[in-house]
Amino acid sequence: MIDILWYCYLAFLAIAAIAILITGYRKTFGILDFVISVITWIGLFGYVTNTEILSPLLWKFVFVFGLFWDVYFSLKKFNEEVKDDDDTPQAIKLVFIEIPLIIFIGPLYFGLFNYAFR
Repeated sequence: MIDILWYCYLAFLAIAAIAILITGYRKTFGILDFVISVITWIGLFGYVTNTEILSPLLWKFVFVFGLFWDVYFSLKKFNEEVKDDDDTPQAIKLVFIEIPLIIFIGPLYFGLFNYAFR
């Protein structure tokens, strides 16, 4: 049962990445985010299918850099989107960005951590 949920999550991430690619990140940060997302997806794919892809040392670096990048990129997008919104307190806006990040991206880094450090 757990395997099916992991495969569904892999499909969800793949569809989200393709949708983002189609709808367009035409800026440098967007393209870099897409590339990092694909690399972390490959690591999660290796974890879910129990397949060794490249070396565990590489996945340790991917885990750390990918996690740092996702937090940085989400905060950067947050700051861009809330520049003109002065009605809502900053802390509440930040909660609305970080909670979905943890819910949707958390399993990715859980699997990537297990794949890199097992």
